[in-house]
Amino acid sequence: MTADKKDCSKSLVDAGLSIVKVSILTDLSRSSFYRVYCRMGLNLKRRVKRVLPKRQAQSLEVIARPNHQWALDFMHDTLYCGKRYRTLNVLDEGTRECLAIEVDTSLPAERVVRTLEQLKAERGLPMQLRVDNGPELISARLTDWCAEHAIELVYIQPGKPQQNGFVERFNGSFRREFLNAYLFESLTQVREMAWFWRLDYNEERTHESLGNLPPVAYREKLESSSLEMCH
Repeated sequence: MTADKKDCSKSLVDAGLSIVKVSILTDLSRSSFYRVYCRMGLNLKRRVKRVLPKRQAQSLEVIARPNHQWALDFMHDTLYCGKRYRTLNVLDEGTRECLAIEVDTSLPAERVVRTLEQLKAERGLPMQLRVDNGPELISARLTDWCAEHAIELVYIQPGKPQQNGFVERFNGSFRREFLNAYLFESLTQVREMAWFWRLDYNEERTHESLGNLPPVAYREKLESSSLEMCH
């Protein structure tokens, strides 16, 4: 292929013409057409959207026991300057305790695992994790880590957030009372205020479903009753 034809082909493709029409207009041979096709990177495999396995509806049963089942979910908001950020919320379904609110501009699967490792050091790990089908939560990094720690991943059905009802209800409170209530200037400010809000939620906020006790007091009650049963 001559340099003139090559330059002409590139100009036509840059202008939006398809590679097939360009080959006809510039009278390219089949071999020349394929070389141009490869040089433009059009011979690379397309990324195919991952097909999720069929998710079965799971009953939202709660066992009144700490660390039996946790729920994870993401939220997003923007700083005063317009910069977007995300939060990873971790909830103990048995006690309604908020175990973590991780804040950053990006929270990939590796960050999810790191958060779970921190919770493992603080209070141990659950038997199950209830999650949706977000890319971070179906990743091999998280599924392998859960398999190593004998944690069952309980996936809700796509488009059915009510199947993760406990953390969704928590998200509603967090949105109304925190994210929508303040304008934040930095991620540091969000992290610091979220820590205080979580402390108040766990230690002061009473829940009718917990016998009008806050989550921490309810957990302590469960732990003391289990100790009495052991003796």
